[in-house]
Amino acid sequence: MRNISDIIEQYLKNILQDSSDGMIEIQRNDLADKFSCVPSQINYVISTRFTLEKGYLVESKRGGGGYIRIQRVELPAQSVLGGHFHQHIGDEINQASAEGLIYQLEEAKFLNCREAALIKAAMSREVLLIKLPYRDQIRARMLKAMLISLLGK
Repeated sequence: MRNISDIIEQYLKNILQDSSDGMIEIQRNDLADKFSCVPSQINYVISTRFTLEKGYLVESKRGGGGYIRIQRVELPAQSVLGGHFHQHIGDEINQASAEGLIYQLEEAKFLNCREAALIKAAMSREVLLIKLPYRDQIRARMLKAMLISLLGK
């Protein structure tokens, strides 16, 4: 059985997908009422599952008329992804950012589940047993090479 966080995440992704402009505005309290949970549960889901690394831009306004705005950040077309990777990965990347990018590519269907899992495994700090900053530099080089190889069709 899925937990409440998974259900809320899926609900938000579904209404985002149905949105014509790729953006939604929600009321934290209304959403908490809908799922019979506390507003802090909504905050938790948004802060952990709708991050920039995962391809989402979140804006929050507190108060009586407050809202949470979630916008999906679209990846460029596959033909320009190589340049995008060089620009956004840079000379080094930490594990969390690498995993966020992989998640974003999988969500956008640029990578299948198996490819994403394989790349994540190779990016792990347990695999790259090298001291910082070298670990993040090697991770960036490997990630760029893998993505360009897979997506540079």
